[in-house]
Amino acid sequence: MRIILAEDNDILRKSLSFFLESKGFSVDQFSDGKDALDAIKNNSYSLILTDINMPGISGMEITQYVRETLQSDIPVIILTSSGVEQTELDSFDIGANEFIAKPVSPAVLLVRINKLLKTRA
Repeated sequence: MRIILAEDNDILRKSLSFFLESKGFSVDQFSDGKDALDAIKNNSYSLILTDINMPGISGMEITQYVRETLQSDIPVIILTSSGVEQTELDSFDIGANEFIAKPVSPAVLLVRINKLLKTRA
């Protein structure tokens, strides 16, 4: 399974990528939202993991593009350090499947990824 991980925090991105790869996923990592969106346009992914606040293009913009322009139902998990309830509601409104507040528990993330991928199988 190929996952795209868009996260501008280098330590978090690398540690989540390492964890997911150890669980058998192939992970393409990006620290910039525009680069991540370009990869989404040109490749096939099983799941998108994206932070909200990133350089270039935000995770919200990525999600909106995937849902509206690409008309794709690929699962999207939003990661954010924002504890604002409205941010979570907005994420679901634009089509995110899951919303996970940072700090991210890799074990919880894995359960949510597997749940989303199982519903698509």
